[in-house]
Amino acid sequence: MQKLGLTQSLQQKLSPQQIQFIKLLQIPTAELETRVEEELEDNPALEEGMEEADEVSEEYSEEETQESNDDLDVEDYLRDDDFSGYKMQGDGDNEEDKEMPIAMHTTLNEQLLDQLGFLKLDDRQTAIGRQLIGSIESDGYIRRDLEAIINDLAFSQNIETDIDEVEEILRKIQHFDPPGIGARNLQECLLLQLERREDERNVDVFVAKKILEECFEEFTKKHYDKIMKRLDIEDEDFVKDAIELIRKLNPKPGGSSAGLVRTQYLIPDFILTNNNGELEIALNSRNAPELRVSRSYSEMFQAYDKSDKKDKKLKETVSFVKQKLDAAKWFIDAIKQRQTTLLNTMRAIVDFQYDYFLEGDESKLRPMILKDIANIINMDISTVSRVANSKSVQTDFGIFPLKYFFSEGIATDSGEDVSSREVKNELKKIIDDEDKSRPLSDDKLEKLLKAKGYNIARRTVAKYREQLNIPVARLRKEL
Repeated sequence: MQKLGLTQSLQQKLSPQQIQFIKLLQIPTAELETRVEEELEDNPALEEGMEEADEVSEEYSEEETQESNDDLDVEDYLRDDDFSGYKMQGDGDNEEDKEMPIAMHTTLNEQLLDQLGFLKLDDRQTAIGRQLIGSIESDGYIRRDLEAIINDLAFSQNIETDIDEVEEILRKIQHFDPPGIGARNLQECLLLQLERREDERNVDVFVAKKILEECFEEFTKKHYDKIMKRLDIEDEDFVKDAIELIRKLNPKPGGSSAGLVRTQYLIPDFILTNNNGELEIALNSRNAPELRVSRSYSEMFQAYDKSDKKDKKLKETVSFVKQKLDAAKWFIDAIKQRQTTLLNTMRAIVDFQYDYFLEGDESKLRPMILKDIANIINMDISTVSRVANSKSVQTDFGIFPLKYFFSEGIATDSGEDVSSREVKNELKKIIDDEDKSRPLSDDKLEKLLKAKGYNIARRTVAKYREQLNIPVARLRKEL
């Protein structure tokens, strides 16, 4: 038997203002302008420009205020907020800064289709060629099984073909530019590029092709001794020169372009300057757009306040005006709150890493995690994370993402904590200086780091090595 009962619970929900703030906080400076433009187009109650001193609404009459709690107090939306608390870099309207250059390129697919048009193919062959080109991925490889492509042609275009015809047309496509395009695997990609060499009689090219054709697995594992033995080569220089030639080939002939390319220019969110030993933080002026509530919309509401007509149509109009004024005020407040949060976070980071920012010496970077900054500015860790993951600062020694300054702490023999970045730099130096014919294993790297005073485990060495994109010892081996 079902029973009816009452339960009481607490739930935490984000207000529209909080949601607006979170979305605005995590976008970088370059995207903020676009976001502001979108809001200006969507909300006629929002305008560009500073608020004027006389843009203050008349107060509600006591009777109107009591009549409806839904009526808007325009005074709340037109109060003059002070921007003087923020130090901006390059204040002023610079039209040139509003446009971000975009580099436009044709897609890989378009380039290949253009080249297909130069072949003397009939309509049937052209359709097969277009199907093959459409199956080529952005890195230049065609990983879809040819049998599946044959089935696609039969079902979608009513073209009956076989593997021999498809491979014949694929072979033609594999002679397109860029070299190596249309390969089905890395081995085929590298061989296609070697075939383009005009000096195929050259010993290096000949040996390189033999290595790829007969010893590809040994090549990927850098088992050079096995390669020499299998190919019956006694002169080590032959193999060394051939492998060097293979390394110069492009493993991703298609690049990473899958469409129109937008060239992103790194725009710093902060400008940090050293003024005779005093560090000064400036917020990029693009983070402080001048926005105001529309005067015409505020006057529209004032007209309602003075009107004696209370018909339904007029009330609907006022409701619409109120909604737009609400949204405009919320957006302006979110922008200002974004500025405050950015500056507070950056100031805390600079104070924490003050010695580093004075000289740019990485050895002076202190271990710092998100919680350290969150405690300083009395905000949640997730808020600091949103700032650190998408913002950058311009210093006298380069532009750095804020997450660059966050790192774990590693204990030393002296009992002090040093930044994991310092340990990574030391690890990289050791690997750079190693004998490449006998590269150091992670165990040996661990011992060398401990000898330098860094108490670090082997698994941590492996983790840092992978973060530095350094392969294992076997793959670092050279002749």
